[in-house]
Amino acid sequence: NTTTVSGFPFVYGCPDKEPGLQPWMPGHSEDHRVTISYGRKVLLTSSATVHSIEILNGGKLVVADTNRPILLRTKHILIGNNGELHIGSPDCPYKGNLTIALFGRYSSGNDQEHSYFGRKYIGVGTGGTLEIHGAKKLSWTFLNKTLQPGESNQRNYLFGVLTVLCCPRFDTYRSKDESRRLAKYVDAVESGLILAMVVNDEGSNNLEDSAKKTLSRLGSKHITVFPSLVHPQASISIDILSNSSILELEDQPDGWGPGDRVVVASTDYSMHQAEEFTLLPCPTCTPNQVKVQGKAQFIHLGEEVDGVDMRAEVGLLSRNILLHGEMEPGCYGNEACKFFDFDTFGGHLKRGFRAVHISGMELQHMGQQTMGHYPIHFHMNGDVDERGGYDPPTFVRDVSIHHSFSRCITIHGSNGLLVRDVVGYDMLGHCFFTEDGPEERNTFDHCLGLMVRAGTLLPSDRDSKMCRDITDGAYPGYVPNPRQDCSATSTFWIANPNNNLINCAAAGSEETGFWFIFHHVPTGPSEGLYSPGHTEHKPMGQFFNNRAHSNYRAGMILDNGVKTTKANDKDKRPFLSLIGARYGPHQDADPFKPRVPALIHHFVAYKNQDHGAWLRGGDVWLDDCQFADNGIGLTLASGGTFPDDDGSHQQVKNSLFVGESDNHGMPLPDTPIWGPGGSDLTGRTLPRGVDFPMRGMQIYDGPINVQNCTFRKYTAMEGRHTSAFGFRLNNTWQSCPNNNVTDITFEHVPITSRVFFGEPGPWFNKMQMDGDKTMIFHDVDGSVSEYPGAFLVKADNWLLRHPDCIDVPDWKAAICSGRYAQIYVQTRNPANLNMDIVRNEYPDRPLTLEGALGKRKHYQQFQPVIVLAKGYTIHWDQLAPAEVTIWLINFNKNDWIDVGICYPQGTTFTVISDIHNRLTKQTRKTGLFCVDCRLLFLKVKAHNDREQFAFCSVKGCERVKITAIIPKGSPPSNCMAQAYPRHAELPVVDVPMPRKIPKARLVRSVCVCVCAHRTAGVNTFIHNTFEYMCTLHSLLLTYLDNVKETFFQQWLSHHMIIFLLTFSQHSQDQFLEVKLESYNTRFFHIKEEFAFIEVSCTLTISPSFMHRTHHISLYIDS
Repeated sequence: NTTTVSGFPFVYGCPDKEPGLQPWMPGHSEDHRVTISYGRKVLLTSSATVHSIEILNGGKLVVADTNRPILLRTKHILIGNNGELHIGSPDCPYKGNLTIALFGRYSSGNDQEHSYFGRKYIGVGTGGTLEIHGAKKLSWTFLNKTLQPGESNQRNYLFGVLTVLCCPRFDTYRSKDESRRLAKYVDAVESGLILAMVVNDEGSNNLEDSAKKTLSRLGSKHITVFPSLVHPQASISIDILSNSSILELEDQPDGWGPGDRVVVASTDYSMHQAEEFTLLPCPTCTPNQVKVQGKAQFIHLGEEVDGVDMRAEVGLLSRNILLHGEMEPGCYGNEACKFFDFDTFGGHLKRGFRAVHISGMELQHMGQQTMGHYPIHFHMNGDVDERGGYDPPTFVRDVSIHHSFSRCITIHGSNGLLVRDVVGYDMLGHCFFTEDGPEERNTFDHCLGLMVRAGTLLPSDRDSKMCRDITDGAYPGYVPNPRQDCSATSTFWIANPNNNLINCAAAGSEETGFWFIFHHVPTGPSEGLYSPGHTEHKPMGQFFNNRAHSNYRAGMILDNGVKTTKANDKDKRPFLSLIGARYGPHQDADPFKPRVPALIHHFVAYKNQDHGAWLRGGDVWLDDCQFADNGIGLTLASGGTFPDDDGSHQQVKNSLFVGESDNHGMPLPDTPIWGPGGSDLTGRTLPRGVDFPMRGMQIYDGPINVQNCTFRKYTAMEGRHTSAFGFRLNNTWQSCPNNNVTDITFEHVPITSRVFFGEPGPWFNKMQMDGDKTMIFHDVDGSVSEYPGAFLVKADNWLLRHPDCIDVPDWKAAICSGRYAQIYVQTRNPANLNMDIVRNEYPDRPLTLEGALGKRKHYQQFQPVIVLAKGYTIHWDQLAPAEVTIWLINFNKNDWIDVGICYPQGTTFTVISDIHNRLTKQTRKTGLFCVDCRLLFLKVKAHNDREQFAFCSVKGCERVKITAIIPKGSPPSNCMAQAYPRHAELPVVDVPMPRKIPKARLVRSVCVCVCAHRTAGVNTFIHNTFEYMCTLHSLLLTYLDNVKETFFQQWLSHHMIIFLLTFSQHSQDQFLEVKLESYNTRFFHIKEEFAFIEVSCTLTISPSFMHRTHHISLYIDS
């Protein structure tokens, strides 16, 4: 019945049947200190209270599996070297009911606190063995039918033996007093009883309101009938006044029974809509049903909505082995009382062991708001799987952890742990937590976490108030910035990417569901376990079939690091505050070896208030994912300026984005935002604000690739710019022209809501940041714009336009063609200046850039997108900088531009060209020359090949460095008046606009009216009835056999449009005037083919100058 683990026994049989165990009944005394050692083996057979239990030196404690519940109360249990505690085994799970209660206060009089374990604990020391195995039960599953608030889903009744308790008679035909007596009697009937009511003849003559209301509560209805239909008859009305509900589950709830507690997760934005229920007996339930006490207060979905699985998780909280902390009625005696009004000093379980396996266990009121004391804590155990000699490997499975005061499971300096089928509910601080950075190869399989609240321990645990109030470890003068330094409470906090997350659910956190964070160097006791930067390059483990919803900040974040140095005068933030970090996975965590993409497969994120996912890194690739009802579905970010792993890219493929699904939520007093939304403008919960611009795919810096994705139900409305594709708001960083989009499908997305580039106003602010002006992406196959190979650019960025570009006013964009790249212009001495860059073809349209780095940095960087093979000039709002470096970004071999840089007269220059390898930090000069002029002209040209997604060439970044000696007292360096018109050029279209996709439909429905008349040849028509003339466009209608020529001229004046049509045939002239009046007109222009007007109106066509009058009314669907 035993095997050996690293030379120590692992029991497979029933441990309480082991020969030689001595029955043990220690009685009840809080002063009784128990030591079990020197080969003594005892069997606890009854409830007991002791001060403490220490098991060591061959001692063994086994708990008897009896029919009587056992309660063991103690301040702590310490399992020392060669000590063992056994409760059941994997092959013989414990079947009885056992409760281990840990009692004690934060400071307990004369009791000495253990230097390692502290107080109120089960501690497994070096060489100790802990085996706990409770009954096997289903850990969690999904609702398979929506649970509506106030509804029971209960339709079945079980009838046994009926006993007639009494049979009073009420003559409600003759007397109102009898009617009132009936109402009083029925109101007094106890809930749950069956009430049979027999009516003899017609009894409503004197049935007054109180009795009618009482009978209506039982389900009776008042009807009006003809007198001839009334016949004396008896009927029975049976109803159950129950307070219970039926939950339809995906799986059979094996092991669940009456009295067990379950939690049903929220399926809306607020995690606080999770609800607890107690199971009731239900003989009539089907195998996949359970009956629970009470009715739901909130909607809990049990179905797929718009293609996204939004079913609520249902987690089991109760187990037959319970470890819990005994709590005081309120908070006392520590710093946590500033933030909590309840006792947070729970129990904890910590181990540095030879063998630990836990299954079938419930932990309640565990964890402490003190460092190192968590419900389950693996501390510095190294490899706990086969690599460490453990067979079977160490595991925690089928465990429920709820109402915890510090985390759920902490893995610290330990590798290879299996955490499976664990439910964590209602805790403070990160729930599933990896601590210092070296933790690898751990697996979280089918784990559920929900209701994760802020805690005080680490900056990342804290909310805004805690962040401001707790500044321990900060340098004097530190001013907290909570959204940057703290506020990161997460259900899964993963400090090393080489861990596995499979089939897990993060169903509600104050901040984030899954957060991959990076320690540049290992911290705490793990210091020195890996070289600097190791985790930033470590390939990701498995991330498959996970889901996140009802989180405030994001369903998933892959970004940021923690500060691994102490506070100082240069960086005043406390140790382990959040900082920036960049992830670039490579083989063996070596950036000089091949890239290994981080694969995120079948991730579902819905109802997260800010982001479904924010993922920053090198090669981060998503496949078969679903995003719905998030403020922003997905943002893929690189390095902001340069991708740290140049040549990498992010991509999302084969995925679904839903803007506003049929999961409307419900209005509640605590619902922060409720308003109209969706294509039908019905009421619904909203992620952030009634005017927040929801976006499906947010394009940031890049390069990214979006391929074969479907966007569904994104509909803009007045005052809210919802769009399938959007851009990061208030963006200072670069936008890459190699952001590629292909094979996109739109479903229930109006043409006006496909893309939005932003406009000044709420959320967008002034649109004056550099990234707001340089937005661009490549529509590779035309599935967005329906012009294959076109680029979508900001409409007012004349660095990128040409005469044939097609304006799309609803998108605030233009559809253009061209060969695009970028230049980075870095400046020093000074760095706080603004730069104007002008394309010689549009000298009156300069682009003003403020710089990406803020005005207090020692250098500045401007990052415009440019069209290749063109000429530009650069000007400054103050004296030109003494140092300018121009980097060629996304230039292929032989690509070039001409650029003139303004300097004061008399300036002398040194110009150096070189190649800088950002990975090796090596620089190689390629040329040097000196000049003396006012407008320094350079032709910058790339001389080396470039990989597909790389910013720089295979040999490094090609750049030109200019060092200037500027005469003192020189004026601001703006040479536009001298440069133009001297250097102005006529606009030239170097790359012809692609042809539009044949038979493409740019709107859901298009109303085209063609009227045929026998007319003589008329080629022109002049109309001057409008005082305000806006834009003249050409529109092409389908030719009919009897229409040879159709000319449209369109004038837009406020909300009125007039179409002027001229027909040419073989009779006298006729003119047809089409007048459209609308309260909401949207205009979309596709050059040389169609103009589309999206309206909600009636279109009236009334011919004039005709022998006969015609009136045609059409409805245009918008």
